Amino acid sequence: MALSEDTLQAERKRIAQMVLALVKERGAEITYTAAQSESGLSRARFEQIFPDYDDLFDAIAQIWLSSHMEAMEAVLGSDLPPNRKMYEFFRGRFVISRERFRNDPETFTMICEMGAANFERVRSYVDLADHYLCEIIVEAQADGYFSGLEIDAALSLINQMVSPYTMPDALLYLGDKLTEEKLARIVDTLFIGLSSEAGEGARGVNTIRVASS
Repeated sequence: MALSEDTLQAERKRIAQMVLALVKERGAEITYTAAQSESGLSRARFEQIFPDYDDLFDAIAQIWLSSHMEAMEAVLGSDLPPNRKMYEFFRGRFVISRERFRNDPETFTMICEMGAANFERVRSYVDLADHYLCEIIVEAQADGYFSGLEIDAALSLINQMVSPYTMPDALLYLGDKLTEEKLARIVDTLFIGLSSEAGEGARGVNTIRVASS
C-alpha cells in the first residue's frame, strides 16, 4: 500500500531521529540494515521510505543541519548592516556546533565522521550556504566593500579565512581556541582590507608576490 505524503515524511523524520539516537547510544554509524531492523518496519516498507542508504543519510543530515539553516536564513532576512550580518551569519552556525560539541563530544565526533564519509550528500547544504553568503557579499559591495573583487573571488577568500568557524570538525582539534571574539575580529579585518586594490584602507593587499613554479 502506498504511503500518503504526510505519513511518508513523518516516518522519514521518525527513523532519522531514531538513527541519530542510536549513533549517540552506540557510538558508531548505523548501517542501513541496522536502521531497518530497529525501525520496526518490514524490509519492503522500509525500502519504500528509504530506497537506499544515501536517502536515509539525507534525512539524517536534514535533521542535524536544520538549525544551521534556520540560523542562516534568519540572519539573511534581517536588516543588519553587511559587516554585522556576515558576522552573525557565521556566528550562528558556530555557536550551534560549539554547544553540541561541548554537550556531547563523542556523538559530535561521530556525526562529523559520518559527514566526512558522506560529503557528497551534504554538498547541497554547503552550496546553499555559499549562495546565501554571496547575497551578503553583494550587499557589502553595494556599500563599497570588497572593491574590485568578483563575487566568486570574494566568496573563496572569505570562506578560506573563516573555515575554522564553518567546518564543525575544527572544534575537535581547536576547541576553545575558537571564539566569537576572534571571529568578530576576522570579519572586521575582511571588511577593512579585503580588496583587489592596494591603497588607503587596504594596506598589505597585494604586497606578497607568490613565486611562479
